[in-house]
Amino acid sequence: MRARYGVPLGIAAAGAAGVLYAAGFEARSFRLRRVTVPVLPPGMRPLRILQVSDIHMVSGQRKKQRWLRSLAGLRPDFVINTGDNLSDPEGVPEVLDALGPLMEFPGAYVFGSNDYYGPKLRNPARYLMEKAQGRHGLNGNKPVVGAIHNPWEDLRDGFDGAGWLNLTNTRGTLKIEGMSVELTGLDDPHIKRDRYDRVAGGPSDAADLSLGVVHAPYLRSLDAFTADGYPLILAGHTHGGQLCIPFYGALVTNCDLDTDRVKGLSTHTAGDHTAYMHVSAGCGTNRYTPVRFACPPEASLLTLVERDR
Repeated sequence: MRARYGVPLGIAAAGAAGVLYAAGFEARSFRLRRVTVPVLPPGMRPLRILQVSDIHMVSGQRKKQRWLRSLAGLRPDFVINTGDNLSDPEGVPEVLDALGPLMEFPGAYVFGSNDYYGPKLRNPARYLMEKAQGRHGLNGNKPVVGAIHNPWEDLRDGFDGAGWLNLTNTRGTLKIEGMSVELTGLDDPHIKRDRYDRVAGGPSDAADLSLGVVHAPYLRSLDAFTADGYPLILAGHTHGGQLCIPFYGALVTNCDLDTDRVKGLSTHTAGDHTAYMHVSAGCGTNRYTPVRFACPPEASLLTLVERDR
């Protein structure tokens, strides 16, 4: 009896323990990623950007809300929110409350698909199938039927009311102690709302620094920003893979970006240009898959310094 059932029961017990760890501990083990990026013109003082992404707020997530509020203690120069704030149509007030202290700083945002639409229960294996078939989101898949519409307008009004720049397929400029920071944003490529033709043309000569901002780091967006000469692109969406294999890494990115660049700082080359790219692993999960493994939730503090001469 023991010989026959001991191994399967042991595997089942290990699997159960892994799920408990991924859902009960790691998904709530919030971290801060610190990154230094050499992109500033000579003579410009360092700038500190706090990037928050993929909050996926579900009503009642008090620990996440407290942690987000605590990030204001970092005193960044400005904040960039790269989308997917919601995983619950009732979550808007709690997102705005959690981000309230951060909205005292200059900031800007783009939306992701989960700001517009509520999540649906899916088989996680579909992400692997879509990767193999080259289909992600609405890029090659059939249109979504019966989607839950989130109250994204309330979220937008809250951010706009705090003075954050809405970068939905448009440009904006932040003034930071006399410095001009130009931000060029796209709506979410994951659901084909990106319109790069509306913002094409590259950085303004009048700006001290120009950045590209997008939720999902699809290659078409990264190529466009990079070929136009943006030195740094900020994105989210990938959750860092969410369920990773220790010493190996992510299996999927949920877009056409390769898994080697699923989170953190890397580079992207298009045409004759190379840009830095930072992908946040985000601090939340879809409400139907509230687990993380070997990929803790995060926000990122990017310190921009002078580039090599």
